[in-house]
Amino acid sequence: MTDFLPGLGPWLVCLAAVILGTAIQRLTGQGYGMVAAPVVALAAPKYLPGSVLLVGLCVGAGAFWANRSAVVVQDLPWGFAGRAFGAAIAAWIAARVVGTPALPLVIGIVVWIAVLLSVAGPALPIRGRTLFAAGTTAGIMGTLTGIGAPPMALLYASVEARRSAATQNVFFAFGMTVSIGALAFVGLIGARHVIFAAALAPSVPLTIWAVRPLAVRVARRSIRPVALGLAAVAATVLILRGLG
Repeated sequence: MTDFLPGLGPWLVCLAAVILGTAIQRLTGQGYGMVAAPVVALAAPKYLPGSVLLVGLCVGAGAFWANRSAVVVQDLPWGFAGRAFGAAIAAWIAARVVGTPALPLVIGIVVWIAVLLSVAGPALPIRGRTLFAAGTTAGIMGTLTGIGAPPMALLYASVEARRSAATQNVFFAFGMTVSIGALAFVGLIGARHVIFAAALAPSVPLTIWAVRPLAVRVARRSIRPVALGLAAVAATVLILRGLG
């Protein structure tokens, strides 16, 4: 199993990142990828991006199910179409960077883009063309790195918290599905990604269950600075390592 799982230390580091990212994703509709992807890139890079995406599918599906009644259904078709289009573009890019020293650098840059979008991104109206554009951007970012939430978060920044989180989690779960399919199509999902994801995935439903009491008590804005700070630190380390 040594070819399919990292050592105990890296596994525990990745597990902690998945637990924290899952909790933030459940409460806010974004955050899993920004926490998990850079940490996995530092601790167990050979499992990128497949394992992050496979666990992300569980995260998105579980977080959506917990708030499914609040989903804004009419927003989904355009966002779904954009996400699928972006995933196809990203699969072509991924075939050229996955497994090379460029991937951690790409992840670090994408994480910083995601952080900047989350902090200073412009407010955008929710329309068909903005949903498609955000979906396409999210598809590219999410397929390459597992970080696809920030473009959609720009659209839902002013939407009531529960509806925002629920709808973003639908986009997130769908995005993970099409990203996994796109990477599998180009041969970038293998047994080691599946086995490592299976070793991490049991923490997802437990975390979603554990944070349920916080969903009605914790303000979305109070969590974001923690998630963004952790993501920015990890991304900076990745970029410096990639350039070193």
